[in-house]
Amino acid sequence: MVLLLICISVLHLTSLAMLLISTLEKSWWVWDDSEVSDLWYNCFQDNVTKTWLCAATNENDWLQSVQALMVLSVVFSSISFLVFLGQLFAMSQGGLFYFTGFCQAFAGFTDFAACLIFMFHRKEILADSRDPSSGRFGYCFVLASICVPLLLVSGLLYVHLRKRH
Repeated sequence: MVLLLICISVLHLTSLAMLLISTLEKSWWVWDDSEVSDLWYNCFQDNVTKTWLCAATNENDWLQSVQALMVLSVVFSSISFLVFLGQLFAMSQGGLFYFTGFCQAFAGFTDFAACLIFMFHRKEILADSRDPSSGRFGYCFVLASICVPLLLVSGLLYVHLRKRH
């Protein structure tokens, strides 16, 4: 039982870390090695100083939707972990972790919605930048996409987990 709790906690913390990185780091869309865009900034690397120069993105409704959904995903996953810890110590024997599981699954669904919106509306989101057809998805988008099944699986595990001691 202890090994199962450790594995679920590691899975949860790993997916939460990946969510944080994908929300805050700057690589949702990459044009080349010297220009990237994320949910918050458009950045390019200055060849002279070898530093990144960033400007705030021009917000539109689609970008604000992706931003809000990713932040919600991080919030629900964080709440889910804190509630899990609280339930672990306060719940009576035989109790199920339903609320924790539903929060984690909801984090997965909001992350999934954010990835879908960005994938299908990237032309509108990146319209004020360069031509989106000349770029590719960055590693933060990939991390967010990988988080979807991890969050849903951990949510399912929480729903079926029963407190033994």
